[in-house]
Amino acid sequence: MDIKFNKNEDFNRMKWSEVQQKMDRIFLGGGKKRIEKEHAKGKMTARERIHYLLDKNKPQFEIGVFAGYEMYEEYGGCPAGGVVVKIGYINGKQVIVVANDATVKAGAWFPITGKKNLRAQEIAMENHLPIIYLVDSAGVFLPMQDEIFPDKEHFGRIFRNNAVMSSRGIIQIAAIMGSCVAGGAYLPIMSDESLIVDKTGTIFLAGSYLVKAAIGEEIDNETLGGATTQTAISGVVDHKVKDDKEALDKIRNIIGKIGDFEKAGFNRTESQEPAKNPEEIFGILPASRQEQYDMYEIIERLIDANSFEEYKADFGKTLITGYARIDGWAVGIIANQRKIVKNAKGEMQFGGVIYSDSADKAARFVMNCNQKKIPLVFLQDVTGFMVGSRSEQGGIIKDGAKMVSAVSTSVMPKFTVVIGNSYGAGNYAMNGRAYDPRLMLAWPTSEIAVMSGTAASKVLLQIEEARLKKKGEQITPEKEQELLSNIQNKYNQQISPYYAAARLWTDAIINPIETRDWISMGIEMANHKPIDERYNVGVIQT
Repeated sequence: MDIKFNKNEDFNRMKWSEVQQKMDRIFLGGGKKRIEKEHAKGKMTARERIHYLLDKNKPQFEIGVFAGYEMYEEYGGCPAGGVVVKIGYINGKQVIVVANDATVKAGAWFPITGKKNLRAQEIAMENHLPIIYLVDSAGVFLPMQDEIFPDKEHFGRIFRNNAVMSSRGIIQIAAIMGSCVAGGAYLPIMSDESLIVDKTGTIFLAGSYLVKAAIGEEIDNETLGGATTQTAISGVVDHKVKDDKEALDKIRNIIGKIGDFEKAGFNRTESQEPAKNPEEIFGILPASRQEQYDMYEIIERLIDANSFEEYKADFGKTLITGYARIDGWAVGIIANQRKIVKNAKGEMQFGGVIYSDSADKAARFVMNCNQKKIPLVFLQDVTGFMVGSRSEQGGIIKDGAKMVSAVSTSVMPKFTVVIGNSYGAGNYAMNGRAYDPRLMLAWPTSEIAVMSGTAASKVLLQIEEARLKKKGEQITPEKEQELLSNIQNKYNQQISPYYAAARLWTDAIINPIETRDWISMGIEMANHKPIDERYNVGVIQT
């Protein structure tokens, strides 16, 4: 390996190490003292509950680890959004588990908590995946109630989704393992089956203090809505259990008796290891987002050996399209080529840019994958569409619209991996968050923004200078440099993978060498739901 490879490897491994260090802190939730308090009550933490519940010999992946990262700091922060979400297996059956983290503000719901819960339900609905709720929450975080309570995608949407999932036959199991109050009480009771832990679990529309204030009745919380009351007297909850472990064991038994399901029928053969070592990705990927590299080298280290069959190899070269296998699953890959290429006319084309011919090729390939019932994998490292008079006269908007239309109307499950740049309309055409990827994954080198930090800073500087000059201020070279530095710092913070993950623009920041495992689990997840929609690209393709 050459010196450049070694420098890239050092840089990228450090980037992943930084991710791991941040995750280690997030995994502590509200901190060690809060964890000890939960243990003193005889309770397990959210992560301990999930660890006990899921099969140990099967993979499991966490969604939204960085949700809420560096947000709500005036309230002490909200690690992982105050809720833990994992995709894994129970008795060999794939499930998604949602567990309130009572070490974070007693499991109260911040705005990002609601968004993360809705994302978990979205995954369950898109894939007909059984969903398990481990409830332990004080309810809405009152100082921010206006940002979590009343709108369409706020707290109430969760109960609407409970009803929709039930109507579609998507299994929901809920265990009340701590507080469950007010509107939140509807979530476990709108599930198919519910459990409550004796002495630690309570469920009611209003707690004892509010009851006294509202109607003058004096009663303690246990008598009002404890396990005995809600199982033996009201019949609201189905099962009373003695402790957390018994609750989790019962959930495992319930899930273990679920019958098989109709599958989508995606093609899978025996898995093969990649032809080249995935660890080498760290050395291939440049330390600078502006540097060129060959995306074929990345693809070879993600797919099963000798499985790549390229589609239109000599046309639209700034996008690579082809059929392959990942962990045995047949996939269609659409990837941005990041090195400068030469088209059939002998013209040089910039890597990472989508040209008219590339967009046209990608649109046709998406159609083919829909015809063949093949899931799609997008590997993003895109700076946007080609601009300029020549591109406009060549119909770049029309060809770009074809690609966006094909991606939008695709009924095949789509998975997106942001390897590097994800800028502007390139983010959209390459199946960004707005285009419903079943999973939206990011490598530590990812950047999501309207444009690069360098380009955006220059534009923003011009706007700020014009504003100041209008006010009569003189812009000295020193002042200009100060403005530029401030703009760059703010913009660079916003394009970091942590900023995107904190807001759930991506589901996870992942180790590049685990990409195969994430995609494989995602396709297995998507295979739960038969394809019951007809692919129709619409009028724009005519």
